[in-house]
Amino acid sequence: MKRLAALIAIALGIAAPFNGFAQQYPERPVRIINPWAPGGTADIFARALAEKFTQSFGQPFIVDNRPGASGNIGSDMVAKAKPDGYTLLVGTMSTHAMNQALFKSMPFHGVDDFTVIAIPGLATNSLVVHPGVPANNVKELVAYLKANPGKVAYASAGMGSNNHVSAALFARMAGVDMIHVPYKGGAPAVADTVAGQTQLFFTALTQSLPHVRAGRLKLLGVTEGKRAEVVPDTPTVNEAVPGYIVEVWYGLFGPAGMPEALVTRLNAEANRIMVMADVKDRMDKMGIVHTRASSAEATQTLRRDAEKWSKIIRDMGITAEP
Repeated sequence: MKRLAALIAIALGIAAPFNGFAQQYPERPVRIINPWAPGGTADIFARALAEKFTQSFGQPFIVDNRPGASGNIGSDMVAKAKPDGYTLLVGTMSTHAMNQALFKSMPFHGVDDFTVIAIPGLATNSLVVHPGVPANNVKELVAYLKANPGKVAYASAGMGSNNHVSAALFARMAGVDMIHVPYKGGAPAVADTVAGQTQLFFTALTQSLPHVRAGRLKLLGVTEGKRAEVVPDTPTVNEAVPGYIVEVWYGLFGPAGMPEALVTRLNAEANRIMVMADVKDRMDKMGIVHTRASSAEATQTLRRDAEKWSKIIRDMGITAEP
């Protein structure tokens, strides 16, 4: 009994400094790395969290955009940072669940080199086409593509990007043949689809909706498993191509080895922020819904998706490199 008491005392003694650190955190500004370009969905998500974290914790949380290499440059900075909570990352399904299979060599491991603090945002991609495409729903689009093999071009933000993988998977499951035209980013990709240089694009709702509402693009479907709240009358792609589901998540990550008490505190705050009325309004406009989960549950989501997408990407032979 005395030995048990001693062991408990030792354990409590070890845990006490970490709990104290979590309560005192942060004592200086915190940097949130966004590994994507400014103005995109991940950037808006990062800034919403940073603004509210700053208010809650009383120290500046600063978004630092470090785009490049499909998110690998910024992600690598965080993977190699001290696990003290002062360098965080907005991680996405691309950076953590896809890139490991898309690149021949990676400077980090998308799962093992990070602490998954929270994955509080789940979004959908949209399937949009140029108004000149003679299809008003996914079923008609598939029929048109089958009647015109190799004649329709789809845009992507680059080789191995989320929208490249989404479109390639769609082509495989629908049994159609399309031409891939990779761009250096989503902005030129959507611009050329609007201009008719390419005819089809899978992209975030936040990027497509302004063009859809202006009549410059046609929205045929959303890629998640159920209809999106922001466009409830738009069918899912899954309704026409059974089994086709691509859900995109946005999470908060840190380097591997962060103190559990700090992770728990940041997780609770991230989930609290996502249901604030003004934040929810911003997320709703982008088609992002809140998914409450603990750090452990979010880690399970990452491991599951990394396994799923690695298999899909390798089976299709997709690569982000020449």
